[in-house]
Amino acid sequence: MPHLDFTLPHWAYWLGLLIFPLVAASLAKRPKPKERRYSAVLGYFILVTGGILGLHRLYLRNLIGLVYIPVFVCILFANAQSQSARSIVSDAANLVRQSERTLERETERVKIAEADLPEMRQALAEAEADAEAGSFAERRAERNVKRAEQRIEQGRERIAEAEAILETAKPAAEEARGTLSFWGNIAKYAFWLLIAGVLIDALLLPSLVRKANANLPPEPELSEAEKKLKALEESERKDDASHVSAGWTGWIDRLSLYCGEFVSYWAVIAVLVYYFEVMSRYVFGSPTNWAHEAMYLMFGMQYLIAGSYAMLTESHVRVDVFYAPLSKRRKAVVDLLTSIFFFIFAGTLLVTSWIFAFDAIAVPSGNALVSDWARGEITFGEVLGTWSLGQWSDPNVRWGEISFNEWEVPLWPMKWVMVLGGLLLVLQGISKFAQDIRALTGKA
Repeated sequence: MPHLDFTLPHWAYWLGLLIFPLVAASLAKRPKPKERRYSAVLGYFILVTGGILGLHRLYLRNLIGLVYIPVFVCILFANAQSQSARSIVSDAANLVRQSERTLERETERVKIAEADLPEMRQALAEAEADAEAGSFAERRAERNVKRAEQRIEQGRERIAEAEAILETAKPAAEEARGTLSFWGNIAKYAFWLLIAGVLIDALLLPSLVRKANANLPPEPELSEAEKKLKALEESERKDDASHVSAGWTGWIDRLSLYCGEFVSYWAVIAVLVYYFEVMSRYVFGSPTNWAHEAMYLMFGMQYLIAGSYAMLTESHVRVDVFYAPLSKRRKAVVDLLTSIFFFIFAGTLLVTSWIFAFDAIAVPSGNALVSDWARGEITFGEVLGTWSLGQWSDPNVRWGEISFNEWEVPLWPMKWVMVLGGLLLVLQGISKFAQDIRALTGKA
């Protein structure tokens, strides 16, 4: 079974977080077609991401895609059996190594003890003949003989036990190796069978899309009740843009709206990355050392950036049983009275994030010009004057704090995103405060 040794480069991680939302937003905002049609572009995307499951054919309502599923299940089952056999091989090989070391060690000890035992017995006989009964020399000689006999007896027992283990461990290891090779070959051939099917379907996909579109049934006409229900749902659906206020606070609201929409598309990245992790782990037996860390760092940044968006769209949790029945003016009064607690929180978040972010680029391991400046070793003018392309391209240059695992992704950008999230939250709080003043004074 082939293995995947792919590690996501740091630049690809950051570039993906920046470019993917832009592409996804442009695709999401395209005008919807008047009639439903299958897309070759979407078909190829599904083929690349889920082709070994036959999802591209299932997308086109082609039941041949069901053939892929049992083959894929066969790979999972074969890998599970291989994992069990691999554990048996490892355990048996460990027992064999330990037993062989025991044999080597105990055989030498028994041999030495057996060679020394006659001399010790002779010394004991001489001590019994020459000294008084119970003398120190006699007791010492008896103790030496007893220890030698015990060493020989224990050594022989350990040798017998090690030989017995070798008799069972070696055949078990050989049998497990055969099982491992058998299931490994099954997984390998099943995998190459799926890959062959995917490659063939990649060539056939345009014709499959045309055939699926040709067989599309006409969309049924909606009944009057369904039309009224659809119109009611559309009227009740409140668009996020409706939360944008008028006046100078509008630009703050739009900034929060755009930032929230931008990071919302990161959730799609998580689906793709965790899909890759599951496939790498259970199909290829190659778990990654970066997928989980990349995603929980991404979700942390998403949570911080989306805070102002949640405040704009009034998505935060609150005690609606008391707040909801209030009039607009009374809601404004309550918001103004409780805003002090919000600004304490948001201001603390912003200041603390700034300290964390600055410390992150000033760590001793950072050897970039920015890190030297953050530590106060050089001035900002020296940073600008000595800047070069190597500060961006040299892999030995570290701008600041990095993670402690093998991926070693820089952590300082996340700390600066905390600053950005705190700043957006403060700005949105200012916008909300101004809107509450307007509502209270009747200028809203």
